[in-house]
Formats: sequence, C-alpha cells, structure tokens
Amino acid sequence: MFEVKATQHVLAVNDVEMTERYFLDKLGFSVRFRVEGWSFLSLGSFHVMLGHCPDEVPARDTHEHSYFAYVNCEGIDDIYRDYMQRGAEIFQALSNKPWGMREFGVATPEGHRIMFGEDIDSF
Repeated sequence: MFEVKATQHVLAVNDVEMTERYFLDKLGFSVRFRVEGWSFLSLGSFHVMLGHCPDEVPARDTHEHSYFAYVNCEGIDDIYRDYMQRGAEIFQALSNKPWGMREFGVATPEGHRIMFGEDIDSF
C-alpha cells in the first residue's frame, strides 16, 4: 500500500549559510547533514534541501510562485507562538479560514514562503 513518509523540498538559494541560520534559529529546523554547496535540514518529517545557486532569481522576485510548501500539522497555535517569539517573518497571521483550516504563513530571507495549517475540526 502506498504511503508518504515525508516530503523533501529543494530550494535554490543565493546564500546557503544565511538561509540555513534562518531555518535553524527562526523556524526550529535541525541539520541532517551538509555537503559542498548543500544543507539538508529537517523539522520532524518536513525536510528541506538548500542548494547554493548564486545566480538564481531570489524567490521573493517570483511573487506568488515563491510558495513552496503547505505543512499540515497539529499544535499550530504552539508553533505560531514559538515562531513569533523567535522573530520569524510571518507574512500571514494565524487565522481560521472558511475552507476549514487554521493557517499562518512564514517567509525566508530570500522570500520562499511556507504555509502551516491545521484542520479546524481537530480543535
């Protein structure tokens, strides 16, 4: 039977070190490992591969195409409070949506955007 165990997202970034620090310090990720030009990070089963691409257009310049992940989670109020305390860049405040999700969004220094959501029915 098919089952998704985790997701891994590949992000092209101009500054791997700065972006890695943001993921670690502001978003609570941990380092899985590093190889030349790459940083492999995790937050539970949410994995990110940061690739050094100095000539790429920063995600912030792609506007709506800068979204790269929607994370379905539990305990959204807890992680939102944690991110607020850490100083993460919240571009969309935590709120209940008409489609039955409680959501908020964060952005990285280069403009990659992540949405976090929890089913309202789980409260």
